[in-house]
Amino acid sequence: MIASLLVANRGEIACRVIRTCRELGIRTVAVHSDADENALHARVADATVRLPGAAPADTYLRGDLIVKAAVAAGSDAVHPGYGFLSENADFARAVLDAGLVWIGPPPEAIEAMASKTRAKELMGLEPLREVTEADLPVLVKAAAGGGGRGMRIVRRLADLDSALEGARAEAASAFGDGEVFVEPYVEGGRHVEVQILADTHGTILPLGTRDCSLQRRHQKVIEEAPAPGLSDELTRELHALAVRAARAVDYVGAGTVEFLVADGTPHFLEMNTRLQVEHPVTEALLGIDLVAQQIRVAEGHALDDDPPPARGHAVEARLYAEDPANDWTPQTGTLHRLTVPQGVRLDTGYEDGDSIGVHYDPMLAKVVAHAPTRAEALRKLASALERATLHGPVTNRDLLVRSLRHPEFTTARMDTGFYDRHLPDLTKPSPDPHAPLAAALAGAHGRSRFGGWRNVPSQPEAKRYAMAGEEHEVHYRHTRAGLEADGVRVVHADARLVVLEVDGVQRKFEVTRYGDEVHVNTTRLAALPRFPDPVAQLAPGSLVAPMPGTVVRVAEGAVAGAAVQAGEPLLWLEAMKMEHKITAPVTGTLSALHAVPGQQVTLGSLLAVVQQT
Repeated sequence: MIASLLVANRGEIACRVIRTCRELGIRTVAVHSDADENALHARVADATVRLPGAAPADTYLRGDLIVKAAVAAGSDAVHPGYGFLSENADFARAVLDAGLVWIGPPPEAIEAMASKTRAKELMGLEPLREVTEADLPVLVKAAAGGGGRGMRIVRRLADLDSALEGARAEAASAFGDGEVFVEPYVEGGRHVEVQILADTHGTILPLGTRDCSLQRRHQKVIEEAPAPGLSDELTRELHALAVRAARAVDYVGAGTVEFLVADGTPHFLEMNTRLQVEHPVTEALLGIDLVAQQIRVAEGHALDDDPPPARGHAVEARLYAEDPANDWTPQTGTLHRLTVPQGVRLDTGYEDGDSIGVHYDPMLAKVVAHAPTRAEALRKLASALERATLHGPVTNRDLLVRSLRHPEFTTARMDTGFYDRHLPDLTKPSPDPHAPLAAALAGAHGRSRFGGWRNVPSQPEAKRYAMAGEEHEVHYRHTRAGLEADGVRVVHADARLVVLEVDGVQRKFEVTRYGDEVHVNTTRLAALPRFPDPVAQLAPGSLVAPMPGTVVRVAEGAVAGAAVQAGEPLLWLEAMKMEHKITAPVTGTLSALHAVPGQQVTLGSLLAVVQQT
């Protein structure tokens, strides 16, 4: 029996594993980088071990340090979570060689499926060796790892070499393995996967299907179980293929076999030899705890002969600190508050007041809803996200709500190109137009500008706020009857609650301030000075860093004095596990380049200047 377990991961998955261990009576050990010294997973574990440094390559990807930490802490077992070392066969062997229990499949199974090219060979498939016009579009894909890293869609042969170069560089940085391959890109396909669970006694259970078609940058955003609209025959075929893949490598533990389904035909993608981010929807659907099952299997227990029956429908949304309207740019800062209504599941690695840094994935939380039908589950999750209290950096919350209510999604007609088609409409700003006034009235509470001796009306006061990329100026004034605002009756105003009568309907606005950052219901504002101080203006054509991060690459030939075309890539930044391309805003001359590979930059740092010709 396992008495103590080290979680070789961070964030919400580490917290999620620790939660199950507590329920099972297992003591937990967390590892943390210097950047994560105060992180939630380190706070909730029974013991912690420091991994010196901040970058993943120096910390969470150092299997040798993690094994030493497990031994030093007296752990019996290691759970890898997902990402980082979860699909690293050498790490699994090192854990076993140290006399510890590995909560995962045998190293040989990881090794067989770790390379997507090898996995395809096991399934009787071959990657493209030579690409011709007739093969387009194709997908360049990293042979190792996952999470959408090292993937590029190529629609023109002229773009193939640069896609290969970029995918290799990204894969090498993320996984330490720059091998890539090319396969046909299935247009209009749905991303469907099968959760499997296998024990050491020869039982392999397919635990239903999941649909993960809504993706950005090949990373999943919304997932659900079961995958809607699949025929019984197709479901049986998917289950059989998943069991076949698992049986081919003598699989043990939890894993996922992924497919693209187009025109009723499944196309094998890969097998992930670990727990998936979206595993909670399967748990909700079947009423099981997959982490507990992983631990039971590792302890040698046998699985039941049949999976538990499915109940209803479950859907999960990944809440990211990112700006979908600005090329999904990751966001940093303080997460002041995060709460969701009762009735939904919240898996998170953050608590109120925690800092969102630049070193790791920008996912804040997963929110999961379960209901008797798909329509009820979608409505429940959309409502919960809409009513969630979320104070801090910009997030994808509004995108998630609109996605869950989009007719293409509600009628299960979505595919992996959903955001390619609909992102502009889904990210159109629609903040509450009365939010700036409510913020101003809350700030004005108790600050009357006239005394009892004065009987002339006070002059209107003005406040300026930035909201959804636009500036808004509002006016109000104090009267003997209280606060007055043009065109709107102020029913009540204090520092936290403002009630306005708009078109005969009284509306409540909850206002919370964190310095110049103001949240009014679900609208985020930034208070602006009435008369801003003059600031130095950037030269026309200046390119600044849209996020703090690291310069990972500079385009070949990108030197001061070079001619560039509008839209031409100049350099790439990486932060929070995402790569962001910086392109020339106009056709002209690259008059200055201030970035070099490996350079750390802050938000707003000047990277380059392009002079238009």
